[in-house]
Amino acid sequence: MAASPRSSEFEVSDRKLRRELSLQQLFFISFGAIIGSGWLFAVLKANAVAGPAVVFAWVIAGILIIFVALNYAETSCMLPRSGAVVRYPHLSHGGFLGFMVSWSFLVATVTVPAIEAEAVIEYASSYLPGLTKVASVYDVIAGAPQKVNVLTGTGIILAVALMVFFFLINLFGVRFFGRFNQVITWWKFIIPVITFILLFFLFKGSNFTSYGGFAPLGWSNVFLAIATSGIVFAYLGFRQGLDFGGEAKNPQRDIPLATVLSVAAAGTIYILLQIGFTGAIDWAKVGIHPGNWLGLAGSNWANAPLREALGTSGIGALAAFSYVLLFDSFVSPSGTGWIYIGAATRVFYGMGMHGDLPRPFTWVSERFRIPWVALIAALVVGCLFFAPLPSWYLLVNFISSATALTFIMGGLQVTVMRRTARNLPRPFVLPAAWLFAPLGFLAATMIMYWSGFGTLTRVIAAVFIGLCLYTWFHARNEGWMRQGPALALGLAFLVVFFVTQYFGPINKNTLPFVLFWALISAEIVAYALAAYFLSNAEGRRAVNAGWWFLFLTLGLYLLSYFGAYSVFKHAPIPFPWDNLIAIAIGLVAYYWGVASGYQTEEMRRIDESGTGIVPEEGPELNLPKEG
Repeated sequence: MAASPRSSEFEVSDRKLRRELSLQQLFFISFGAIIGSGWLFAVLKANAVAGPAVVFAWVIAGILIIFVALNYAETSCMLPRSGAVVRYPHLSHGGFLGFMVSWSFLVATVTVPAIEAEAVIEYASSYLPGLTKVASVYDVIAGAPQKVNVLTGTGIILAVALMVFFFLINLFGVRFFGRFNQVITWWKFIIPVITFILLFFLFKGSNFTSYGGFAPLGWSNVFLAIATSGIVFAYLGFRQGLDFGGEAKNPQRDIPLATVLSVAAAGTIYILLQIGFTGAIDWAKVGIHPGNWLGLAGSNWANAPLREALGTSGIGALAAFSYVLLFDSFVSPSGTGWIYIGAATRVFYGMGMHGDLPRPFTWVSERFRIPWVALIAALVVGCLFFAPLPSWYLLVNFISSATALTFIMGGLQVTVMRRTARNLPRPFVLPAAWLFAPLGFLAATMIMYWSGFGTLTRVIAAVFIGLCLYTWFHARNEGWMRQGPALALGLAFLVVFFVTQYFGPINKNTLPFVLFWALISAEIVAYALAAYFLSNAEGRRAVNAGWWFLFLTLGLYLLSYFGAYSVFKHAPIPFPWDNLIAIAIGLVAYYWGVASGYQTEEMRRIDESGTGIVPEEGPELNLPKEG
């Protein structure tokens, strides 16, 4: 049977990408993306949120991420694709859900190079004054304004220059990228290992037992720290090997190994760093009262915690190594930054291939063999975030929650594709999928809930305001909706949703929250219903497959206002009851999502091939242009 033009375009376009990445290179891409600015900042912020007990937060987060990663491993082995994360939801649930997940991942991924550039500049400000300044920002966790370092105009200019540097490294193509990344990743492995070893020379066991005990801020804060202190953010790079799956030499063997090993290796380093740093805290040198864990975030060590711990130790060798950390404050974030600008490029590329964005995003350079228009877009859009969010601490929670929103698809895809792609070989089969698939889904659900009400407010706004693009591009390109109604519906939703946001969070919550939530929920549901009735049969089926996603996100958002991680000093729904309700919402959404999945036309053709590759015969194709 002949392949559809869109399916065949995927295959032919993917063949133009060089398949030269080995297991070691894929591991280094994932590990190198994981070890970025998170390890330089998160240990102090994590202690400020949960005290010594935050060690468990690193362990729990690592386990949850492995649950998610294992689910992605089966799918990526069966269908290795470049830009994999944004392409699988289209295959399992159709274009409506596929668009929402793709847009969420794009919003999260494109901001990571920006936050890594901010990390470099903020660390540099400790010895180059004038790059940052202190600003007062409302902190939802503390429930009061907190002092935060933000970039000055000079700092933003240097951050943009770093983004251009990330761009140029990716421009040289995947072969140079893979080999050059190996050198940097070895450095990013060695330096954190040496750091936690040296921290143990300063270890004080009393920091774990005195000053309020092991969990002085409560056990609920251990879970809060997972999403809000940079812990989840520090693990996020595990999926980058999946995004480069279409460029792997042996994807069936190498993708799952590289993914799981990168999480395990990074998690071990993070846990030892957290133990070492907690034990090395010298309260007198930090400049706050002993046991004031919350005060760490605004202390003398806040800008460069690991460097300060070693540099103020009074031990010559340790103080000397603190200067190595200054150099690493450029290397580690930069290494993650250029990996993620490549990952964002492949998200733009994948969305362009699915018709979510204009076709130029699929153009592959004949010389460099990369999607060059998408690469330029990743650079430009990433730089735009410096204006509204000019600080590492302002961006980290948003990125963590927005990315966790896309994690939910891992477990769903495994279960749905076992029903809709029975003929495809699976070199890696997830054992006990009946258990690990819902666990992976619940892991992502809880990470998103633990990010707290304030972060979810921003994520909900950023994710759903992009819905207008679904009718403007995807539904219209697929022929599901006529051009006039598609453009009118998208424009009407954009205007109404933005106005509601203006009278909500943008304008200091003029509307009471329950009314605000009811309005945006009604607007989103009305948009989906309108898209359903204005679409043909195939478009209606795609919309029906996405209702559970709306239930999950809007349900968690409402719960977050009343739960333990809200604006209330005494939550109406306290811990752990709010967590149990979140789990219940997640379970309903999971089984609803499994039932909603169906064999899309593209998946049917891939499944009929029996190889994971759509046959090349068929009508003449309008292939992506070459740059």
